[in-house]
Amino acid sequence: MTTAQLAGLPTEIAKGLLKINAVALRPNDPFTWTSGMKSPIYCDNRLTMSYPEIRELIAEGFAAVIREQYPDCEAVAGIATGGIPHAAWVAQKLNLPMLYVRDKAKGHGKTNQIEGHFKPGQKVVLIEDLISTGGSSLKAAVAVQEAGCDVQGVVAIFTYQFPKAAEAFSEAGIPLATLSNYSALIEVAAAEGIIQSSDIAVLQAWRENPQAFGV
Repeated sequence: MTTAQLAGLPTEIAKGLLKINAVALRPNDPFTWTSGMKSPIYCDNRLTMSYPEIRELIAEGFAAVIREQYPDCEAVAGIATGGIPHAAWVAQKLNLPMLYVRDKAKGHGKTNQIEGHFKPGQKVVLIEDLISTGGSSLKAAVAVQEAGCDVQGVVAIFTYQFPKAAEAFSEAGIPLATLSNYSALIEVAAAEGIIQSSDIAVLQAWRENPQAFGV
């Protein structure tokens, strides 16, 4: 992937996510998340698994970001569950070992939280499908650190760009890179007539204050 292609990746990924309905925008009829929060956007990046063209674009994007930003990476770890298949495809492209990280350790057998072979000091990049507040991703990163590995960073398909997430990653000292983001998505959605120009201010206000739509 060339430098120019990498620079255009946020737009291309956003187009792909909208095309397969992995992301839906409803500024005038908000979704209700599991937490009860009202949101003008719903993201289900697991749908990308079923579309070879978009999953290949994502895998190439992840591989390019890792080569450029984390050249010393020695293993790729998928964060359960959405990051697991993408980590497998990226590890194959980079010819690197692949791991995956559960939300918590198993309650039976070897009680592993991290699956796959790894060594103390190994430089690991974690793969995630979506960043909202960043809590679950950072929890996985800390688990990998506590296992003795050197976490180089987290790379995700998409981020809502919540200020809270940026602050959390900064405080944890763990770099975050994403292939696309909320701003790019809004631009593409407006250009393609999916949303109206009058919706943009509402959508931007939600990003700055996720409670704006209520709970």
